[in-house]
Amino acid sequence: MNFTFYKYHGAGNDFVFIDNRNDFFPKQNKELIVHLCDRHFGIGADGLILIENHSNTDFEMIYFNADSSQTMCGNGARCAVAFAKKLGIISTSTTFTAYDGSHHAEVNEDDTVSLEMIDVEKVDVMENHVFTNTGTLHHIEMVHDIENYPVVERGRKIRTEVYGKEGSNVNFIEQSDRNTFHIRTYERGVEDETLACGTGVTAAAIAVHKIGKTNDSIVNLIAVGGKLQVSFDVVDEIYKNVVLTGPAAFVFKGNISI
Repeated sequence: MNFTFYKYHGAGNDFVFIDNRNDFFPKQNKELIVHLCDRHFGIGADGLILIENHSNTDFEMIYFNADSSQTMCGNGARCAVAFAKKLGIISTSTTFTAYDGSHHAEVNEDDTVSLEMIDVEKVDVMENHVFTNTGTLHHIEMVHDIENYPVVERGRKIRTEVYGKEGSNVNFIEQSDRNTFHIRTYERGVEDETLACGTGVTAAAIAVHKIGKTNDSIVNLIAVGGKLQVSFDVVDEIYKNVVLTGPAAFVFKGNISI
């Protein structure tokens, strides 16, 4: 099988994209998905994304983690919007379908993409962390000296020992100023630190607001791979109109024979 693929990244969170509107890709082949995401023997990526037709929205995004598990991916979704624009499916505004439902998004004049996330009704505040679901599960901890923090070691331990077989993404954050936070994320499904995580920065922004680290409804998150921004409204303790904004960059196009 020969096919064309595209590579995109959102603040260093990178993805292999395939235009699957003709439904040719064998998406039940988990071994193939893992192979394509492998950084040594495949193309290499944090995840693989298929763009498919959908009857009620502009397109459907099918997202696979590097281990072939499926979930929602915020940065992947923003890159999917940029890819759909490149394919001519959309212009600058879209409604599309993802793992957690339909989303609206806009391509901005500076080529960043603003993505509406799901409403977040439940934010669990624990003694040393916050836990919530922004399309996928997230554990958020405040730490010191984040640049030297053992993200992989600590993140893997929390992911497996605290959350069991299902696991959770684990985010470590440190405050820089009133509404700016540095963040590093250990992602389940990748089982390593990624340079950015869209659902993770969304969860972190909501978490720091919930625990009173900021009163702003616009929060800046500085990930290893770049800057992202999350805005929201709070209505009856529910986080609504949650929007994730950041870069979605085309890297290269190629052909592969499997």
